[in-house]
Amino acid sequence: MKIATKFLGEVEIVEHDILTFEHGLLGLEEEREFVLLPIDADLPLALLQSVQHVEIGFVVAYPFAFKKDYSFDISEEDREQLQIDKQEDVLPYAIVTMKETFQESTINLLAPVILNINKKRGKQIVLQDSKAYPLRYPMLPLEGSAK
Repeated sequence: MKIATKFLGEVEIVEHDILTFEHGLLGLEEEREFVLLPIDADLPLALLQSVQHVEIGFVVAYPFAFKKDYSFDISEEDREQLQIDKQEDVLPYAIVTMKETFQESTINLLAPVILNINKKRGKQIVLQDSKAYPLRYPMLPLEGSAK
């Protein structure tokens, strides 16, 4: 099936790749179906695009590419909602706030998007632990990385 996207134009997707967000995203609770689309194979970025609405799409980043020691726990309730059976099924992303230049852009480490890639389920969670990750973390590449 074809869908229109915010940043990539019209793309072909497979229905099996649709991710279900039972509670939507923060501020978009009614938006329940998204697809994760690669942006550039050389960058740890993707597009989390609504299947229904072209204007609802977010650039997301693999957070460990920008903060090596990033870590958090997933609550038992969230594990149940996401139907997580094994750690290997979990894929975390952080929503990017794009600025004029990539170096000025930030990622939201406070409210990661957690995907169960096996069960095609997703949820955005707000971290409650004492580490207090920022809402706007600079997207500077790690030392030694190619980008």
